[in-house]
Amino acid sequence: MTDEKMNKERLAVSFIFFINGFTYGSWVSRLPKFQEEYGMDNGMLGIVLLVHAIGALFSMPLAGWLIVRNGSQRITLFSLFIFCSLTAFLPMMPNIMTLAIWLGIMGILSGVLDVSMNAQAVLVEQRADKPIMSSFHAFFSIGMMVGAGLGSFFVYLGLTLTHHLIIASLFGLVVAAWSVGQLIPDHADPSGKSESVFFRLPNKSLVGIGLIAFCGLLGEGAMADWSTSYLENSLLAKEAIAPLGLVAFSTAMTLTRLSGDWGRKTMGDDTLLIISSSTAIVGMLIVIFGVFVPVVIFGFFLVGLGLAIIVPIAYSKAGSIKGIAPGLGISMVSTLGYSGFLFGPPIIGYLGDVFNLQVAFLFLLLLFAVMLFISWLNPKYQAARKNAEIDPGE
Repeated sequence: MTDEKMNKERLAVSFIFFINGFTYGSWVSRLPKFQEEYGMDNGMLGIVLLVHAIGALFSMPLAGWLIVRNGSQRITLFSLFIFCSLTAFLPMMPNIMTLAIWLGIMGILSGVLDVSMNAQAVLVEQRADKPIMSSFHAFFSIGMMVGAGLGSFFVYLGLTLTHHLIIASLFGLVVAAWSVGQLIPDHADPSGKSESVFFRLPNKSLVGIGLIAFCGLLGEGAMADWSTSYLENSLLAKEAIAPLGLVAFSTAMTLTRLSGDWGRKTMGDDTLLIISSSTAIVGMLIVIFGVFVPVVIFGFFLVGLGLAIIVPIAYSKAGSIKGIAPGLGISMVSTLGYSGFLFGPPIIGYLGDVFNLQVAFLFLLLLFAVMLFISWLNPKYQAARKNAEIDPGE
């Protein structure tokens, strides 16, 4: 295995993470425009996003089944090509019902892509024989930042929503075409023993870690889907300025994930979880109670700083639990985590419609406080459990 080949494999997987984030950032940064064109209030938009969430969540077990039989290389490329193609047609749906159905189909492809591209990332990491997973997730954040920033730029240029998403889709397809020959070919597990992994839920050893991942990913999903709407509809920011909240959030996520391995090595996972949770709380307080748009955008930046490393740490811990295979531990925690990411935005939409988005964001503040409490408590629980195992007579 040459260094050049390994670099191409890593670059290809990085680009796929980037395109996933780029495509997602492109259409979610234009949600206010979707609301305007389809006459949706926050509650109706929340329902539409819920359809997308359900499609993604229920496709994850299917993705595992498909990967076992076909390999992650084929499933990654298939789901990426279809996902990028479907994005271009989003603004062409004739009514809310068809929009919801289309987003549901996109959700299915998104769930399959999430699982398969992470499977490819694991293969690349194993060949590299060093921790590089955080860098892949950094590329997702970069993609979301670029997608949201491009959305803001296209609004400034007066480009229509349809033209915007066609350009984003074509860009994704070009990158996908280059990646075809670069991914690592893998094969089905002949024993079939990994089939049931995707149906497992966290056991007692992983509940705390799973809840941390749930809170962190719910916050990520909510920021991605509602930061633009909050700035435009609650703080009356200009249409071209409103996506900058998502840009700030994504930028902070990217910078933190690029330096995540250094932070974990310097401070340790438990300390970094507490610092990160506290930073997310401070950022959320600024977002909720800030009255000036630039200040609130800075609040979104702080939330991104706080949430960025939560999931990589949670997955790392899940893969290091004694007596549990790494892949199994990660799959159990990701079940809880992704459910938060997918169902968080619809919950915020419902609360925003019943009350307002400012009140809805209080729900996120509460979850970040729970995340901080578990981050502080979980190491003590694990230490006590370890001591009990060493000296069961005590």
